Amino acid sequence: MEQEIAQEKKKKSPVIYILMAGITVAAFFGIKSVWHALKHESTDNAAVECYSMPVIARVGGYVDSLPLNDYQAVKKGNLLLKIDDREYTIAKAQAEADVAQAEADLENAKAQLVNAQMNAKVAEANAGVQKTRIDKANNDLKRDQALFNDNSITKKQLDDSKSNVETQQKQFDANNDQISLAAAQIATSNAAIKKAEAVINTRKAALDAANLRLTYTKIYSQGEGKTGKLNLEKGQFVQAGQTLFTIVNNSDFWIVANFKETQIEHLKVGKEVAIFVDGFPDVTIKGTIASLSEATGAKYSLLPPDNATGNFVKVTQRVPVKITITNQAQYKDMLRAGLSVTVEVEK
Repeated sequence: MEQEIAQEKKKKSPVIYILMAGITVAAFFGIKSVWHALKHESTDNAAVECYSMPVIARVGGYVDSLPLNDYQAVKKGNLLLKIDDREYTIAKAQAEADVAQAEADLENAKAQLVNAQMNAKVAEANAGVQKTRIDKANNDLKRDQALFNDNSITKKQLDDSKSNVETQQKQFDANNDQISLAAAQIATSNAAIKKAEAVINTRKAALDAANLRLTYTKIYSQGEGKTGKLNLEKGQFVQAGQTLFTIVNNSDFWIVANFKETQIEHLKVGKEVAIFVDGFPDVTIKGTIASLSEATGAKYSLLPPDNATGNFVKVTQRVPVKITITNQAQYKDMLRAGLSVTVEVEK
């Protein structure tokens, strides 16, 4: 009987030892996990971020060519899209014709100015000649009046002298009117020149606008990156201001982690951060806290909460924290905008 009990204890002893070892290991890792949590602040409310460049149509029209594919790498200056430019080419030609017409009008106004100036010189010369004739007619009238008083000439001869004075005076007045008319023509021509110059400036501005719109029919990449999903086809109509697709800049990534407001006490700019990407759980990426937001995420929402109205319910707020990635080029192939990550910061 005693031998059977001893043998039964020997059979049970390995099980007890294994169970005790398991409890010890579990306790060790549990204590380690608790100790790690006490020494670190962590959150899984974080994601990879990067710059994105929306490609926007500046003019409307039909897509003429689209030399791109979905998720294609592009460099700065690459042609992304071409819109049918025939309407804009015709508009440019019309604007050029308008400029040429305005320049012709300017030359015509200048010619009219020269003509008015010549007319003014002729009128002034005629007025000078006519002034000499008036003086002679007045002298003749004085002489004939003296002769008439001496009964040396007849009354008709004196009347002829008086009529000549009046005729010459009227002619002189007409010459002065011609001078005034020429001056008015000069003023009109100067005004026409200024108007033509203003029209030229307006037409040239319209031509510049037509040239600019024509250049907008070709859309070039403003930076380096990769295109997203292209929801465009050749022949599709696009409108001015329409976002066509987005280019993701794949050369610069960072992390935005949303920590609880109860965790930010230990978050300081410059502190090192451990980053774990969900898609690559075995890789630990090092980073550094670059900045903390001056407002909680809720304050940036379309309808931020207002605790002064309605029933107040206290909700733990989160503060966005920007984290730069150390040796970013080393992890470039595994980083994608929007990937979920977990970050840890030592207290």
